[in-house]
Amino acid sequence: MKKLTKIIFTASTLFFALQSCESQKIVINREVESKNDGKMLLGYQTKNQLLKEPYSEWYVSGHDDYQIDQKALAELKKEKLSSYNITLVMGTWCEDSHREVPRLFKILEALNYPEAKLTMIAVNRKKEAPSGEEGPFNIQKVPTIIVQKYGKEIGRIIENPSTGYLERDLLEILKKDNTSIKDLIK
Repeated sequence: MKKLTKIIFTASTLFFALQSCESQKIVINREVESKNDGKMLLGYQTKNQLLKEPYSEWYVSGHDDYQIDQKALAELKKEKLSSYNITLVMGTWCEDSHREVPRLFKILEALNYPEAKLTMIAVNRKKEAPSGEEGPFNIQKVPTIIVQKYGKEIGRIIENPSTGYLERDLLEILKKDNTSIKDLIK
């Protein structure tokens, strides 16, 4: 009888655990219609969403017209940006996002940056996503580009790059990180 009770308890625990996991499905590429802002992306997104109307109206020209600083790009390759994770928090309603997000994607494409290492989260005007995906990042302004290594933030670019070029700001973040690593080795 104890064995049967134990089996029933284990089976029911497993059943409820699986049910709770199932209710935690991650929604990707959510789009909503807003009274003031029209169509808006919210939550986790993929780049393909930006290629659709109405986002493509600003994304395609911003991407195609941007001239990458080739020297900074070559240095980013040397510094191995692809070994870092990037989280991009943006708003499809935001002019700064309209300018910087296409530029960031053009840079990442030129570096063959692995898509799996980029997380894109779209937020509303309150800087919130439907399931709180932005929560751990303390987002005040968008776009915010967060560079991480081993799960730890090493730098961020908020709203627009301080140098005027995303690739130069990304390079500064990586160089600071590599300098601190070299200091630890000494």
